Amino acid sequence: MTGGRPAAGRGPRWWRDAVVYQVYPRSFADGDGDGVGDIAGLRRRLDHLVRLGVDALWITPWYPSPMADGGYDVADPRGVDPLFGTLGEAEELIAEARRRGLRTILDVVPNHVSVAHPWFRAALAAPPGSPERALFHFRPGRGPGGALPPNDWLSEFGGPAWTRVVEADGTPGEWYLHLFAAEQPDLDWAAPRVRAEYEAVLRFWFDRGVAGIRVDSATLLTKDPALPDRTAGGPHPYSDREDVHDVYRAWRRIADSYDDDRLLVGEMWLRDPARIARYLRPDELHTAFGFGLLRSAWEAGALRACVDATLAAHRPVGAPPTWVLANHDVPRTVTRYGRADTSFDFGRGAPEGPADLALGTRRARAACLLTLALPGSVYVYQGEELGLPEVEDLPEECRRDPMRLRSGGADPGRDGCRVPMPWSGRTAPFGFGPGGARTWLPQPAAWAGLTAEAQRAAPGSMLSLYRSALSVRRAAAAGAEDPVAGFRWLAAPEGVLAFRWAGGLGCRVNLSSRPEPLPVGHEVLLASGSLPGGALPPDTAVWLRPSA
Repeated sequence: MTGGRPAAGRGPRWWRDAVVYQVYPRSFADGDGDGVGDIAGLRRRLDHLVRLGVDALWITPWYPSPMADGGYDVADPRGVDPLFGTLGEAEELIAEARRRGLRTILDVVPNHVSVAHPWFRAALAAPPGSPERALFHFRPGRGPGGALPPNDWLSEFGGPAWTRVVEADGTPGEWYLHLFAAEQPDLDWAAPRVRAEYEAVLRFWFDRGVAGIRVDSATLLTKDPALPDRTAGGPHPYSDREDVHDVYRAWRRIADSYDDDRLLVGEMWLRDPARIARYLRPDELHTAFGFGLLRSAWEAGALRACVDATLAAHRPVGAPPTWVLANHDVPRTVTRYGRADTSFDFGRGAPEGPADLALGTRRARAACLLTLALPGSVYVYQGEELGLPEVEDLPEECRRDPMRLRSGGADPGRDGCRVPMPWSGRTAPFGFGPGGARTWLPQPAAWAGLTAEAQRAAPGSMLSLYRSALSVRRAAAAGAEDPVAGFRWLAAPEGVLAFRWAGGLGCRVNLSSRPEPLPVGHEVLLASGSLPGGALPPDTAVWLRPSA
């Protein structure tokens, strides 16, 4: 795929079968030589995305932030942190990407802000019961002198979800809620000013050409006003509550008010696909990250059950599924699939023993074809197209992730999947930026063979596989109206997944321990590995179409 594509083409409802590339800007490319990725670096590397053949890029937060949680502690949702560049540079990037056929999706973080946000600074300076504090969840503590948190809620990053403030007179005062780090106070979405603010934020970025918004922690915004203990039973007090749907109905009206299709995609760590689908009714979000595939073990039964449940939940609401194998929060696919336990969930602690990276790479290549053959949209995390492994031996003094820091090291954290991209050369920083500055997280020397430059001309590389797969997928998807209705499972031996999507593209994945013969009367379009003797080896996938 070359740079000759029309400007952000593919017509209306482009998001129904889009392949979106996730950019973690701090780690993608450095334009000014300080060892930290930025907008200038991203703009210089747009060629990589165009050649890869994706339809859009999703950029994680680039807003002004103290960076207590990698930028998800936002101090100003309408600005750009100087670490990454300027608002003008952001607007130029959005426009250039559009000219080159790439839509831009931005993260919006509505559950919480930074302690540096003007609203929270004003709340700290104001007394209990003030309008400033009503924008957040401030409460008196329990127990003698209010020394205990208001309830038993725990932070997603470990420890209590409450922090006590010191009032203006120097005495211990109220507590504020933070479902994540203490530097990320939760907003109170019962406050009209909060709702109006984020509706204005959506319009701000849509007016600047952004084609979509990814909603961080989309199910967590609204809370039971009584703030009951989790152990008290009853409905969940802050996850997947009914009143959160009102927020997204208002947002959908804003997205629909623009002439061209604007996307709303929610991040949802819900286990039940049917609950996710409720956010995808015609007047709410367009799509949602369901993480079932990412969580599933590399096992035929688990993967088929995930696909079946996802498609069954999406059909009634007419929404396309969204498939994700990796992102900036989870261990990289090559490493995850190289272990005995190939499933994923948060809070497991450090993995045991080294991963078999050769095995993990074979499975990651097969998973590439499996995922890209499924109907719906797909999100590809930066570096997955290079087959990068998780960096598990980072020095402690380099680590930044609050998940690791708050757990005292019991949780491995997310820094290992955020190590800067290797672009070229034989030694670090592998062309990450000009001048050879040390990257903000160190890159392994073993990445010399995994750079984009090294893989670009290698026919058997992971990068070449992704480019070929995206080209074939685009051709197969052309003209398909419904990405779900044409999906069919095909007969296959135990341990093998076989299915066909509308357009004639068939996929076969061998998750068993034995080679399996390929079906007769089919032409091989693409394979994740060699096919000795016309058989499909274990941990290998193939795309087929009926012979003429």
